[in-house]
Amino acid sequence: MVLASQLLTALVAALHVYFLVLEMFLWTSPTGQRAFGRTAAEQLVWSLIGSDPIALPVRTFFLGCIVVAGIYGGLTAVRRILYVQALPAAVALALTLALR
Repeated sequence: MVLASQLLTALVAALHVYFLVLEMFLWTSPTGQRAFGRTAAEQLVWSLIGSDPIALPVRTFFLGCIVVAGIYGGLTAVRRILYVQALPAAVALALTLALR
């Protein structure tokens, strides 16, 4: 279960690196780059390699944020966001919570 949680978290982090690349090409202004930063991807990667006691809570927090953002995007923009962003993060979050 630990490995599954880590693999799905890595997948979600990789998806967000991909989103970053897309958003940087769509939003080339400095303001756009700040708005679509790498925070989620960076924190998820850190939560995978960090060994201190805060790594699991950080992973839980950012996966939860991604689930909420994916649900909001799926309801207000494109429904596909639910499957591409929210679903993998929700599964990774469920596995992470099962580790507690």
